[in-house]
Amino acid sequence: MPHFTHILFDLDGTLTNPRLGIGNSLKYALRQMHIDGYSDELLERFVGPPLQDGFKNLFGLNERNTNLAVEHFRTYFGEKGLYENIPYSGIQELLEALHHSGKRVYVVTSKLEKYAQMIIRHFEFDRYIDDLQGAEATGKHSGKGQLIAQLMERNRILPSTSVAMIGDTHYDMIGARENDIQGIAVGYGFGTPETLLACEPDYLVESVDDLAELLLG
Repeated sequence: MPHFTHILFDLDGTLTNPRLGIGNSLKYALRQMHIDGYSDELLERFVGPPLQDGFKNLFGLNERNTNLAVEHFRTYFGEKGLYENIPYSGIQELLEALHHSGKRVYVVTSKLEKYAQMIIRHFEFDRYIDDLQGAEATGKHSGKGQLIAQLMERNRILPSTSVAMIGDTHYDMIGARENDIQGIAVGYGFGTPETLLACEPDYLVESVDDLAELLLG
């Protein structure tokens, strides 16, 4: 059984299900940009990567329009969307158990840092979390590997098999590998089994209960 001392969690699709809030924020932004004809499946592909990447790669927007779309997204998200969000069943109890067992718990997310802070306070996750690393408003340095590296450096965490990044997408698994830490993929979020397995995660769990068993033994 592995022994983890430092545990880094992704936020969207790992701790909480943000489907409704992100979807409504995207729809608001796209209406403001006069873009229609998109599918819900396309919108779900926004979960994980930086917002800027989604608008550029999925809708082909230039830099100016990408920045404008991001502003519209954040207008809705900052007022309503971040609260249209549901913690996965058992996550609150898992974070509490990890905290009381003496493990160090962190959040690393591509979401704008101020929104991530608001979400973890709203759901009272902050009482169990030692530190959080989110993305800058500009979208720079927002790759998951870069964000993990920033948090590890700030907290003086050295690469080790006792350090794990937990997430639901290939971005999380690639970020873990880039920083020489363990990657734990969760199958209940937004990533597909094919993309997760292609990254060869160190562990793959299908439920929060399975994750708790792996982390707590």
